[in-house]
Amino acid sequence: MANIKEPDFDEPREHPGYLARRARVGRQCGSVRLGASLWELGAGQAAYPYHFHLAEEELLIVVQGRPSLRTPEGVRDLDEGEVVCFPRGQGGGHQILNASSATVRFLSVSTNGDPDVVLYPDSGKLGAFERNPDGSGLGALFRLADEVDYYDGVRPPGPQGEGHQRA
Repeated sequence: MANIKEPDFDEPREHPGYLARRARVGRQCGSVRLGASLWELGAGQAAYPYHFHLAEEELLIVVQGRPSLRTPEGVRDLDEGEVVCFPRGQGGGHQILNASSATVRFLSVSTNGDPDVVLYPDSGKLGAFERNPDGSGLGALFRLADEVDYYDGVRPPGPQGEGHQRA
């Protein structure tokens, strides 16, 4: 059983500037199609880099404190109890920061269970994630600068080519 008042923080984030604690409360209570995480951020930290999803939609509820929200429109402070949503695509780009001196907590709820592609504009990366309920599956990040042509590395069909080996 999960409880946001007494969370089991099961995913620490320990990268400088991104020191955060995350309790995957959806997974902890057995959710399969919805993700829910309680995040805790200390002063001067961010939960994650600026990003947007191509398949996942998110809803954020401020539980404690006044986090700052970065979107394509800029940065603004959120009030305790405020609810915001991040639709799929570039318009749903977001990052949560704590510019205050007090601890911030927020609950993030998202569609889950389907593969997702996540773009990180600041670092020029793309992530591909399988999103299995237990956290397993493909999870890989790629630099967009390494993009190749659709036919890069493939051979044309023919007796010696791709797809024509006979058993």
